[in-house]
Amino acid sequence: MTLDPSRAKPSDLPGRFGRVVHDVERLLQACVADATVVGGWSVWHYGYVGRVTHDLDIVISHEHEEPLVRLSSMFGFRPLGVHEGNWPKLEHKETGIEVDLMPEGRRPGLASNLGPTPIRHPREYASSDGLLPYVTIAGLFELKLGSWRVKDQADLIELIKVNGHRMDAVHSHVAGMHGVLNERFEYLVAAAKNETNN
Repeated sequence: MTLDPSRAKPSDLPGRFGRVVHDVERLLQACVADATVVGGWSVWHYGYVGRVTHDLDIVISHEHEEPLVRLSSMFGFRPLGVHEGNWPKLEHKETGIEVDLMPEGRRPGLASNLGPTPIRHPREYASSDGLLPYVTIAGLFELKLGSWRVKDQADLIELIKVNGHRMDAVHSHVAGMHGVLNERFEYLVAAAKNETNN
């Protein structure tokens, strides 16, 4: 049976990633914490099926950052050292897959070019009920427009191409967040249109 990305929950991911999600959900339950999947697996979920990722990115609340890291070893993870300006990271002991924790209140992007808006509480990004849901497509654009790395721009161009029917709502969302996000969104829409026409 082929997995339909648009219908799959993170817990439906096959193989190693499914095992990582299972253990993350156990950790979240122990901490009574909210989290939302963002990053490459969300890009895959929204239709860029060629997107390959080797880690799992989740937004967490500020209040749960310390307990999640502290208790992670009881649920199959190894906390990795945090360097200034980096996200906290966990390594899944069984698979070696890294889980990047993106805490509420921090800003996405490179240390030399941080996004204009902070990461919000994971409940504000959640696409549905469930222990570990995917981010909404508008929230995904918000975060990736804030990060603005080259691979984020490439991801969003591909998502614009396959989600044209959703782009008016996404545009309204990012325009209401910050003018810089709106400018970046319009730039990528034009780039996607140019690629489609050539």
